[in-house]
Amino acid sequence: MSLRQFEYALAVAQEGSVTAAAELLRVAQPSVSQQILSLERELGVKLFARTPTGLVPTTVGRAFLREAEVAVSASRRARATARAGADELVGELVIAVQMGFGTRQLPGALGMLRRRFPGLEVTVFEEPSAAEMDRLCRRGVLDLALMAACERSPAAAHHIGDEEFVVVLGDGHRLLDADRVELRELEGEPWVRFDRDNALDLVLVNVLRDNELTPATVARVSQTATAVRWAADGLGVTLVPASAVPHGHEHLVRPVFPVVSQPVIAVVPPGAGPAETALLELLRQETWYDTASPVPG
Repeated sequence: MSLRQFEYALAVAQEGSVTAAAELLRVAQPSVSQQILSLERELGVKLFARTPTGLVPTTVGRAFLREAEVAVSASRRARATARAGADELVGELVIAVQMGFGTRQLPGALGMLRRRFPGLEVTVFEEPSAAEMDRLCRRGVLDLALMAACERSPAAAHHIGDEEFVVVLGDGHRLLDADRVELRELEGEPWVRFDRDNALDLVLVNVLRDNELTPATVARVSQTATAVRWAADGLGVTLVPASAVPHGHEHLVRPVFPVVSQPVIAVVPPGAGPAETALLELLRQETWYDTASPVPG
C-alpha cells in the first residue's frame, strides 16, 4: 500500500466517482481505477459499492478511509516540516474553526502567516457543532482547531483569548438608547437562536438560566451572520460573539451586563510543526476581549 493509493481512495470517496476523482487529482482516470483495484486486491476487501448516485464506501471502506485520512494528514505535516527552512515553509495547513469564534482574529493571523510563508496553502473548515469539532480533533486530521473552551477541552489546549458576547437589537429597538443592556431587561423578548448542537446556543442557554430569563424562541439558524441580520430586521434579539458581527450592523449591537464572555482555545496535535506553532503565536497576538475592562456602574 502507498500514500498515493490512500489519496486516490479519499478522492473517490469525496467525489463519488473515479472520473471526478481523477479530475480533482489532475491524473488520468485509468490510473485512479488501477490504483483502487490494486488496493482492494491487496486488502482483500471491497472499499466502494456502486449505487445509482455513484460510488459510496462500504462499511469496511469507511473504516479504512478514516485511517487513510489520518495517514495522509500525518504525511502532509511531515513533508511540510521537512521542507521548513529559516525563511521558507510550504505545504497545506488544515484548520477547523467553531463557527462564531475568532471570526475577526483568524483572518488577521492567517494574513500575517501567509506574508511570512507565501508558499503555505491554508484550508479552513467552519463547524458549528461542538461534537463535530471534538470528533475532528480526535481523528487527527487537523493541524489546528479554534474553538470555545468546554468541559471536554483537550489537555493540550492553548487559551489564546476570550470572546465577548453582545446583544443584537432591531432597528428602533427601545434598548438602543443604552450604552450597555442589562440582561434582565431582555425578559419577554423573542429570540433568534442557533441550532441545538451549536456551541453558541449552549452559551445562550447558560446565560438565560443564570439570569433567570425565559426565552421565547422565534427562529433557529446555523450561521451567525443570519442571526444578526434577522435580529436587525426585528424578528427578535440574538446574542453573538462581538467579533462575529458583520460589517454594517455595529450600530445595532450593545454589550451586556453582567458581562458574557467565553474562553477561546487553540488545539494543535502533539509534535506540531512550524506552521501550526507560528499560527498559534500569531493568534495570541491578535486583539481579544479584555476581561479586565471596567464595566460601567
